[in-house]
Amino acid sequence: MRVVFMGTPDFSVPVLDALVAAGHDIACVYSQPPRPAGRGKKERPTPVHARAEELGLPVRHPLNFKDAAEREAFAALNADVAVVVAYGLILPQAILDAPARGCLNIHASLLPRWRGAAPIHRAIMAGDAQTGVCIMQMEAGLDTGPVLLRHAVRIGDEETTGALHDRLSALGAAAIVDALAQLEDLSPEIQPEDGVTYAAKIDKAEARIDWSKPAAEVDRLIRGLSPFPGAWCEIEGERVKLLASRVVDGSGTPGQVLGGFTVACGDGAIEVLSAQRSGKKAMPAGEILRGMELPDVLG
Repeated sequence: MRVVFMGTPDFSVPVLDALVAAGHDIACVYSQPPRPAGRGKKERPTPVHARAEELGLPVRHPLNFKDAAEREAFAALNADVAVVVAYGLILPQAILDAPARGCLNIHASLLPRWRGAAPIHRAIMAGDAQTGVCIMQMEAGLDTGPVLLRHAVRIGDEETTGALHDRLSALGAAAIVDALAQLEDLSPEIQPEDGVTYAAKIDKAEARIDWSKPAAEVDRLIRGLSPFPGAWCEIEGERVKLLASRVVDGSGTPGQVLGGFTVACGDGAIEVLSAQRSGKKAMPAGEILRGMELPDVLG
């Protein structure tokens, strides 16, 4: 099929690769504009933009589609379908209607649960037992369109957002190839009104650990915010990100260090498996402890 691909972050790159490998004709790749990054604040293309250039594909990065010329240029591609995954722009109706078979979105949740910006983080933070990907026919609402295909996966007991992100990216890539191969035979499933939840963008204010919370909740926060933005606590005045953990037996005053990197919570305890000190790389807990002595109680 003749495909327009629209995506921006690392999550989207395996999808682009899968479409190319499946033999689809990529008419154009749309991505967010390059933005200043790094110490020199030099403009850096998005991961999708960079990969598209490696593949020799044309790339466009409009700020939006308010300009009639941008909408006309998109329509002139004469695409059979647009595949959209973590693009980052709201598409107006003119764009949604331009491809012959509309726009298909790969969404990293089991819709209607976790519509919105941060479905992977929110699924882990909420303690969901499973999540997955949906191939959705896009419409004007926020992730409200009918679902063409869905695949569910179990969330591991110690899985982080980073690990689940990579699994769902690969799953979404395989799912969209399957969906395009059988598009004529798929029956759109209208999303039910029951069970709708919204995955709000992660606010950095959520990232500070409250040790008075139950261990299971603290553990989910750590894993759900790993690797970014990273749940954190204060250790002797230094902000330290905790990046991997598990619930263990133990009790004490909330924040009390029970030995090693095991910390008491409001109910139960967690063992920190990986952490990152300010200005340093993430390290296993054992290496962190060789370089710093923990106080009796963490802040």
